[in-house]
Amino acid sequence: MRFEFLALALAAVVGASTLKPPVLPLIVRNPYLSTWLGSARKAPWEDWPMFWTGAHVGFSVMASVPGAGKVYPLLGRPHDSLSQSHSAYKVSFPEYLGATFDASTTNLTYLVPGSSKGESVRLTLSFLSPITPSSTFRQSLPAAYLTVLVEGRFDVDIYSDVNGEWVSGNRGNEIKWELHHHKAQTTGDQAEGSPAAGIKTWKVSRSTEQLLTEWADRAEWGTLHFSAPADIHHQCGTSAILRQYFAEKGSLKNEVDTVFRDIMRDEPVFAFAKSFKLGGELKNGCSTNEDSVVFTFALVQDPVVQFASARGLTLMKPLWAAYFESAEELISYHYDDFKTAAYLARNYSESLARDAYESGSVDYQDIAALSARQVLGATQFSGTPDNPILFLKEISSNGNFQTVDVIFPAFPFFLYTNPKWLAYLLEPLLEHQLSGQYPNDYSMHDLGSHFPNATGHNDGRDEYMPVEECGNMLIMGLALANSLRYDTEPAFVSAGAGVDAKPLAAAKRWRRFVESHGVDLGREVGVSTGPKAAEKWLTRSYKLWKQWTGYLVRESLIPHNQLCTDDFAGWLANQTNLALKGIIGIKAMSEIADIVGEKGDAKEYRDIAKSYIDKWQEYGISRDQTHAKLAYTWYGSWTTIYNLYADSLLCFHVSDSSKSAFRQKGAGWFGQKPIHSDDETFVPDKVYQMQSDWYHAVLQRYGLPLDSRHLYTKSDWEFFAAAVTSKKTRAETLDAIATWVNETTTDRPLTDLYDTEGTGGFPGPNFFARPVVGGHFAFLALERACGGKAVEALKFLDELPPAKVNVEQALLADVPDSLWIGEL
Repeated sequence: MRFEFLALALAAVVGASTLKPPVLPLIVRNPYLSTWLGSARKAPWEDWPMFWTGAHVGFSVMASVPGAGKVYPLLGRPHDSLSQSHSAYKVSFPEYLGATFDASTTNLTYLVPGSSKGESVRLTLSFLSPITPSSTFRQSLPAAYLTVLVEGRFDVDIYSDVNGEWVSGNRGNEIKWELHHHKAQTTGDQAEGSPAAGIKTWKVSRSTEQLLTEWADRAEWGTLHFSAPADIHHQCGTSAILRQYFAEKGSLKNEVDTVFRDIMRDEPVFAFAKSFKLGGELKNGCSTNEDSVVFTFALVQDPVVQFASARGLTLMKPLWAAYFESAEELISYHYDDFKTAAYLARNYSESLARDAYESGSVDYQDIAALSARQVLGATQFSGTPDNPILFLKEISSNGNFQTVDVIFPAFPFFLYTNPKWLAYLLEPLLEHQLSGQYPNDYSMHDLGSHFPNATGHNDGRDEYMPVEECGNMLIMGLALANSLRYDTEPAFVSAGAGVDAKPLAAAKRWRRFVESHGVDLGREVGVSTGPKAAEKWLTRSYKLWKQWTGYLVRESLIPHNQLCTDDFAGWLANQTNLALKGIIGIKAMSEIADIVGEKGDAKEYRDIAKSYIDKWQEYGISRDQTHAKLAYTWYGSWTTIYNLYADSLLCFHVSDSSKSAFRQKGAGWFGQKPIHSDDETFVPDKVYQMQSDWYHAVLQRYGLPLDSRHLYTKSDWEFFAAAVTSKKTRAETLDAIATWVNETTTDRPLTDLYDTEGTGGFPGPNFFARPVVGGHFAFLALERACGGKAVEALKFLDELPPAKVNVEQALLADVPDSLWIGEL
């Protein structure tokens, strides 16, 4: 199979997308390699692509038709550099057919007119940032692909360039560059479809790098590698000069400007140009000719972060460095690996699309697909194949490093996609606190005030969310243990590399962890899946689990004045939803204790959790039993209790009688003996029914408000909450969110905090591009939990239509008479 035909097939599988979000991912791999299509509802040439902050990124694509004297901007605004009255060319615009996307790919498609009336070339820019759950090695590569695909009957030339904004946030910084020619692979080593002449790469970096520093959230260290086949034209130099030359000639000069300078001083750009000869004899009886070219983009950084590990402050190398001795090896392998990366990405995307459709709707397909790259775009893989680590930046809200209450809303994505990646996220938090570097007896909020520096908080003065973070860690810990012991990994996690994959030379060194083509063998956490795997993983940190539970026993039933994860809403005492998280955390600890064989602890925490959940209902539910209050003593208020999701996810709502029935089925979850013999579920059915009916009653145009204080919402919590409601309420909520995606006036990568009325805009603060959109996978993670029995246990919610609730009357009825007298 030739490279171009694979590329054409890849573009073809991305079906029509129903939603029209304001921004689309183009090249999104980590917090610093993050390029997006802004104003995605408009033509792609109306503005420059952007970094996730909204700052412009110098990246353009143009096409020209030989003999027609016309040049067509496709991406960015390269036409700003072109004369509007030039004798050799005329700037025109193609017909833009729109964008389509799946979990890994965004396609922008155009019709470029020819010199004769009615003829055109169909041209697609296909951006691939592959999500590869079965290959952690590939997921760790800080690189992505752009394939330009053309189909038609006349010749067309393509031009693309990048500038120094890829390697610095400060346009006044000086950059340096070189053109690197990679050695052509021998026939035996060459991947099928790879360019016979090899590849060449523009290498661009700051002249003086500043290690582990940022400017406006852009990395100030690292090298951009922009690669293309060695036999196409190249040139670097002043942007206007190169673009004008291409507009006139349809090619480049193969020259390298040697005067290093500031990013925007005589703006140096780094360009490639490719001529497609489509006007010749038709092939294989087709009505048109087809061709393609692949470009790759990589941002190579070493180290990637610094981390206060158990051995002290450590400069952490990227995970890919365990497989390659140089960046050049990485770039060559990645380029030649396009076919395998595309195959694995397509396998995941198709599975996700199918699962999301069955779980919700076509709109849910798009929402899940749109969220996937955004989640992983906040992460950076490090460590070694025998001890991988996944670092995470709290993008846009404050830049914290490894924020626990940002990982928590994102964790349904990891449970669905690859549960072991969740282990890699939790690992640095556990290691740091086990080493004694954090002084408080509750879980830390984050590993460092700003990514990429995980220097810890040895003074204990991190953001104060003690109940929040203890509950989060215990819930995620048990959820991960359940995924290990019940082996809930989806089929795409074990997908092979496909035919003709290129062997990975370093795989021999790491043969206990990856097979010869870089696909995981499934033992990256040191043990295989199963009950013993869960026990081993939990036992190592049992001291912390128990310590954090002790704090919750003291503080979660009646939480004192503190922040929860929704810190933008301010401090508040007696938070009903926060208390529920802490109580479920205690219940989770009883299961953790059982798994590791601490039966005394298990019984103690189970009894405490049972008594607390009974009291919680007394304190937190309105007097007329129609809704949960925002806070125990805030009468006439209501809240979304999205933390109820954890009760179902952790199988606490699966009754003991149901568990007994599961045991007869003999495999997976069904073959496990229930840990305890409670005769009833933890949180009663009536709480689920009550909240499902309430959400139906208070739903707004664009979704479910967070609570009674404001009309804003958080999309991650909407999905958590809707996952444990009736099908009708869930569908209504999903429809409202889909409407918001189509109509919102926000202008950044998908926000999780927005107004449910008005224009669906930012309410302030402005959050965007955050990994918390992994919470949009809440439906999918729940459907896999407990061998499918978690969702089955909620079927009672569909027995009757939502009860009619008069919201105003219900809120007034909750206010005690004594308060009314006080008002008078």
